[in-house]
Amino acid sequence: MTDTSAGTGYRNFALVMLLLVYTFNFVDRQILGILASAIKTDLQLSDKQLGLLGGLAFAFLYSTLAIPLAWLADRTSRTWVITLSLALWSLFTGMCGFAMSFGQLFAARIGVGVGEAGGIAPSYAVIADMFPPRARARALSVYSLGIPLGSAAGVLLGGYIAARVDWRTAFFVVGAAGVLLAPIFRLAVREPVRAAPVAGRAPVGRVFAILAAKPSFWLLALGAASSSMLGYGLAFWLPSLLKRSFHLDLVQIAQFYGAILLIGGVPGILLGGYVGDRFGGRDRAIYARAPAIAFFVAVPLFAAGIMSHSTVAAFLFLLVPQALVYLWLAPVVTAVQHLVPAHMRATASASFLLINNLIGLGAGSFVLGAVSDGLTARYGDEALRYAMLGGLSLYLLAGLLMWLASKPLRSDWVE
Repeated sequence: MTDTSAGTGYRNFALVMLLLVYTFNFVDRQILGILASAIKTDLQLSDKQLGLLGGLAFAFLYSTLAIPLAWLADRTSRTWVITLSLALWSLFTGMCGFAMSFGQLFAARIGVGVGEAGGIAPSYAVIADMFPPRARARALSVYSLGIPLGSAAGVLLGGYIAARVDWRTAFFVVGAAGVLLAPIFRLAVREPVRAAPVAGRAPVGRVFAILAAKPSFWLLALGAASSSMLGYGLAFWLPSLLKRSFHLDLVQIAQFYGAILLIGGVPGILLGGYVGDRFGGRDRAIYARAPAIAFFVAVPLFAAGIMSHSTVAAFLFLLVPQALVYLWLAPVVTAVQHLVPAHMRATASASFLLINNLIGLGAGSFVLGAVSDGLTARYGDEALRYAMLGGLSLYLLAGLLMWLASKPLRSDWVE
């Protein structure tokens, strides 16, 4: 069921507001990467500690709390859950600026994760109820633009503010902006008509049972987790690679990486939405098969960019695969929405995100940091480059799992 009580203009406006909130989600999540070098020096941290701040500190409660918060959103008001989550994660982002030790910063990052746990799954459900099936993948692709837009904004804002003031002020500024946005969002976006009455919401265990019986769910979730493990690792560590191996300063790093995220990431996500809506109606397997092909093509291009010794060559080689590894978002998220009846969507999305984020976000930055530490004795400042090169095997694994998901997806699909 789609909410037909609102016109196209309002639906698009609500989608833009959800996109803005998601953009802040990734600003607050990814700003740590561009500030990592300054924080490492100021607080005297190791790469392993930085990896924990970028991964486990954020991911554990972010992933596990997403399910009860999605259940709450399915049974109450999804827009209220999104609003309160935005205010909470923004508050804790600002508190990161007060940290004087690894432990204090770790605790603040946990708070960011707690807040962000309630943002994404309810937003997926709101979009699925507002937009008809023929436009759903494109709507979700527009929403997913929050990833490159927020990541780029985090890199650019964080880099410029830290270069001109300090890393603490960067946290203060983006945290305050999110707190101010929260009441505006709540006043502007109303709860859409639901596909099922609140009283008819299914218990969490029933949603789990439906998903657990479907092979496509596990293959899509584990494929996405493999992709995210490397994707989040690269997002966190690429600014450090640009400093150590390419000897760029903070502003140059922000410009280089921000441009890759915007020029590469935005078209990649929109292409995924177009492919899903254009071809997925003919064959549901496309929702998994197209991302698989994109991962296979991206790996050699990423390897060339990572191992390049020219800044220009690295930029050109990294641009196309950055688009390709974002292509999976809209098709796979749309497919997960259709593995359960409509009134279970938020909880199903949270179950998918639990696997994706606990493995991908929780382990990605830490594993790359730990491997980099282990290779430092042999490769010195180039250790991070070789850690990333080995990590590309995760994109190959993601492609394989999604290719295997394409066949059972046809029979697992719920219209």
